[in-house]
Parts: sequence; structure tokens; C-alpha cells
Amino acid sequence: MKIKYLGHAAFVITSDAGVKIITDPYETGPGLTYGEITESAGVVTVSHDHLDHCNVAAVRGNPEVVRRTGRSTAKGAEFRGIATYHDEAKGRLRGNNIIFCFEVDGIRVCHLGDLGHLLDDKQLAEIGSVDILLIPVGGFFTIDARAATQVCDQLKPKVIIPMHYRTEKSFPDIAGVDEFIKGKNNVTRQDSSEVEFKAGKLPATGQIIVLKPAL
Repeated sequence: MKIKYLGHAAFVITSDAGVKIITDPYETGPGLTYGEITESAGVVTVSHDHLDHCNVAAVRGNPEVVRRTGRSTAKGAEFRGIATYHDEAKGRLRGNNIIFCFEVDGIRVCHLGDLGHLLDDKQLAEIGSVDILLIPVGGFFTIDARAATQVCDQLKPKVIIPMHYRTEKSFPDIAGVDEFIKGKNNVTRQDSSEVEFKAGKLPATGQIIVLKPAL
């Protein structure tokens, strides 16, 4: 399985069989100037309906769209959508958010969307075990570096890939990834946007991999 970071909260996850899943495709605008998404995919997940996360029209290939809580099946894969909030006020400020968990090539992936709070026991039970966690760390619109660290402690993933942080092409209100990785020893910064994983060959726990946005 390969994971490619496009930018913001958008990733392309490609199975060994060539099935592609794109998460939270963004729409470019004045505050978000990553390149236009031109990838094709069989499946698109949408955590919520804000323009920087729901630009399904940008994805080529007539993908199946998964955007609800509960269990969904698309292209032979099962997706679990867990109801959460975009803020710490049970959605009163920014609305709802859906965490998506799914398995690719025997590896359990969890994309937190724009999670805005720590997880409760019910949500933790619904998520279950996580191999690779795609987590927002920039704050302001989502959990910040401190809360993201706490969520990682809650979920105990084997691999942590930060997303939704400030770059020269993203919203200036949010913090950069350095705030999240500061003081942590288990960090690898890659000069590439893509990384490959194999089931049974993942780190023991908590390896942080910072990917370079592709767009």
C-alpha cells in the first residue's frame, strides 16, 4: 500500500491491486493555494462539507463517494464512519465531522478529518485498533499540536502522518507541523510526498512520518 500526501487533508491511498482512495479533496482559493487535484480514484471519502474538504468534482474517474457515518462499502472495501465534531462545543461552532476507518492490504487506516476535540470512550471503541493515523495538528480549525498528541496517546497507532498544518500554500491561521513534532524523538521527515507500507512490517508504535505535500 502506498500513501501520497497531496496537501491539507487530502491523501491518495493506493492498494497493491491499484485501487485508489482519495481523502477530503480540497478546493483551491485565496487561503488555500495548493495545486489543483487532478488524480483519479475509485473512492473518495468526505469528512464534512466545507470547501477545503469536499471537492469531489476535482477527482477524476467517476469515484464512489463515502460521506456518512456507519458502515459503507465501496470498490470492495468497507468504510466505517464515526460521528465526531469539528470543534469542542459539540458542533455548535463548526458543525459535525466524520472519522473514516478502513483497511487496505491488511493495514488499518484512520483519517480523522477536521477533528476538533479529544475522543470519548464510545468513539475510541468504534475506531478500534489503528495502524496508520492521518491526523490534523494545526489547531484553530481543528485540534492543535497538544491535543493531537493526546489523541495519538488515546489511539496508539503504529504510524502517525500529520496533516492540516500551515505551509506556504495553506491557511495562515493554523500552526506548522513543527509545533507537533517538537520534542518527539520518533520523527522522520521525508523529502517526498509518498511512502509505502507492508502489513507485518510496520513500526512497533508511534512512528511519526512527515510527508512533503505533492501539490
